[in-house]
Amino acid sequence: MEIEVTQEKLSKALNNVSRIAVGRVTLPVLNNVLIRVDNKKVSLITTNLDMAVVDYLPVSDSRDGVTTVPARLLAEFVSNLPKGEKIKITAEGTKVTINAGKYSSTINGSPADDFPELPEINEETAVVFKVGADEFKNGIQSVSVASSNDLSRPALTGIYFNTFDKTLAIAATDGYRLAVRKLIKNVQSEIKVIVPATTLQEVLRAMSDNTEEVEISFNEDLVRFRLGEVEIISKLIDASFPDYQRLIPKDNDIKLELNRGELLRVSKLAALFARSVNGVIICEAKKPDTFSVKAIASELGENESTITTEVSEDGKNSFNSRFFIDAINALDEKDIVIEFSSRVAPIILRNKKNQDYTHIVMPINK
Repeated sequence: MEIEVTQEKLSKALNNVSRIAVGRVTLPVLNNVLIRVDNKKVSLITTNLDMAVVDYLPVSDSRDGVTTVPARLLAEFVSNLPKGEKIKITAEGTKVTINAGKYSSTINGSPADDFPELPEINEETAVVFKVGADEFKNGIQSVSVASSNDLSRPALTGIYFNTFDKTLAIAATDGYRLAVRKLIKNVQSEIKVIVPATTLQEVLRAMSDNTEEVEISFNEDLVRFRLGEVEIISKLIDASFPDYQRLIPKDNDIKLELNRGELLRVSKLAALFARSVNGVIICEAKKPDTFSVKAIASELGENESTITTEVSEDGKNSFNSRFFIDAINALDEKDIVIEFSSRVAPIILRNKKNQDYTHIVMPINK
């Protein structure tokens, strides 16, 4: 096997694939990147058995063959070579030689036969969606903040891709908050699957400024994301996601329009005092025109800030300050809308104009 490629292209490709090559004592070959050359088509592949990353590398010259080599060692070696340098990689058996001008190294690889076979998407039966790169990135970032790290509840550690009313939506919840984003409208296919949040973070990392579109293919228990020359294939989470539509309150008697920056500022001020009371802040609406955010800490003191806005009903609820601030940060318009009830109920936060994104924070019963 032999390839010749510029330092920049090879370093970028190795950075994309090497992140999931983690140390596994039981299967050391998973530390390696598989380099395959087939009819002048070069692919770099890594896998952790739950997810695989493939980068199709454009090269100036090649000779067919396949080998595996420690991914992080190769990535770090190449990243330290001068930019613009032509790199030649040659594999004979398990010996992989890297030459770049006056720089040379030989790395001990492993037989390619030891590398796990990659799962494949059935192109004929796959459900495929395409979405603009910016919409995808903003959608995943705004929703994933609500996902859970609790491995005992696997359904909550992922992002739920689901269709309703000819719309593809994504949702995440950790049981204390819920984030929902409408991603694609006027879709014809139907899907209800949970994609691991860790997979989606890798997809976001692999996206570059040149990524214009993300192609998403679902097939049985797999999902594939195509980002130009990069593919990420992952297992889906085999679990049932909560019926989140039922968690969104429909009858809220308090609806306020607020400046996002001002609400963020007063919430952060209250959060400073809320640290010693388990992060609890109190949101209160008072007729005719006052909304306040406050925190009372017996040891530190108390803080209360008010915002002037039209208020039709009185109401007061307590919330986790970090969750509340995360929800505000996930919004991206100057003016936002919050809704809650005079009863103990969740608070809903949305942008004023584009309401494709909904973030709900559950109250704290004191």
